[in-house]
Amino acid sequence: MRTLLFLLFGSLAAADEIIVRDGDSLRTASRDLKPGTTLKIAPGDYPGGHSVSGVQKLTIEALDAKNPPHFKGGGNAWHFSRCNDLTLRNLRVCGQTGNGLNLDDGGDLANPTTGITIEHVEISDIGPKGNHDGIKCSGLDKLTIRDCTITGWGGQGIDFVGCHHSLITGCRFIGKEGFTASAGIQLKGGTSDVTVEKCHFTNAGERPINVGGSTGLPYFRPQGAKYEATRITARNNIIEGSLCTAAFVGVDGAEFSGNTILFPTKWIFRILQETKEPGFALCRNVLIKNNTIVFRRAQVQIDINIGDGTAPETFRFENNHWFAEDKPQASKPRLPVEEKDGIYGVDPR
Repeated sequence: MRTLLFLLFGSLAAADEIIVRDGDSLRTASRDLKPGTTLKIAPGDYPGGHSVSGVQKLTIEALDAKNPPHFKGGGNAWHFSRCNDLTLRNLRVCGQTGNGLNLDDGGDLANPTTGITIEHVEISDIGPKGNHDGIKCSGLDKLTIRDCTITGWGGQGIDFVGCHHSLITGCRFIGKEGFTASAGIQLKGGTSDVTVEKCHFTNAGERPINVGGSTGLPYFRPQGAKYEATRITARNNIIEGSLCTAAFVGVDGAEFSGNTILFPTKWIFRILQETKEPGFALCRNVLIKNNTIVFRRAQVQIDINIGDGTAPETFRFENNHWFAEDKPQASKPRLPVEEKDGIYGVDPR
């Protein structure tokens, strides 16, 4: 009896696993995916332009984690719509004209897609110009993006529109010349309860971390939200270069802590308001603490760029370590409020 049961369940498990080794077999398999399937893709080059809708508990991964399949070209490499509990693992994506990966809720704004994991994915050369993202996410909850590398994109490396209760951890964002990157990570459109941690940004667009942004009201999730983002945490990241380190744009509540900032080229932070509809929260309630900030005073003339229609008096600065490498005596920043326990002019290195 035990042998019979083992044979029965073993055959069922095998039936849920599909191995593909070329573009034709991938296209065939993609048309008839079932819930619970694991699609393993052999090494090699594959065309982009794949689309999957409404398939639950799907896993797409490399057959050989050390030699991932490479998806080249197309509008999107992959577009997933309403695919709950999706896992993408050990893939390479490059050369798309739209987005590298596009994941969404199928336009059902009241019912987010949940439980997606993206890990060990390499994405490069997206765009190169215009609003084209490495990973585009709309209406997703409980999303984890882990240990991914994004190099060269036109819009955002990762763009969240109305995403919630999610984590971006251990990722790398590397800007490239000729690509019109606006942000490394952007969190907007009603996004809430998101943590960005242990990531490394190198010349990753004009705003490596853009907490908030500008979103058309029909695209907010939830509908009626009066903030671009809220309850956002960015911690323990390394951010090198770019015009600024982080921008807070129409956000109502965030924490930026424990980060290492190296040589922004114009400002250290920006406080902005781009969505100005009636009743919309002014950019406010941000805690900036325990960060190490090394910069050159020859480049950074204005420490905090403050736009109209914001509430900079609600920001708090605590225990940050500021060092102007070329002019240590001018390390103390000009902030909108008095800092608590700041350290100025001592080389932290």
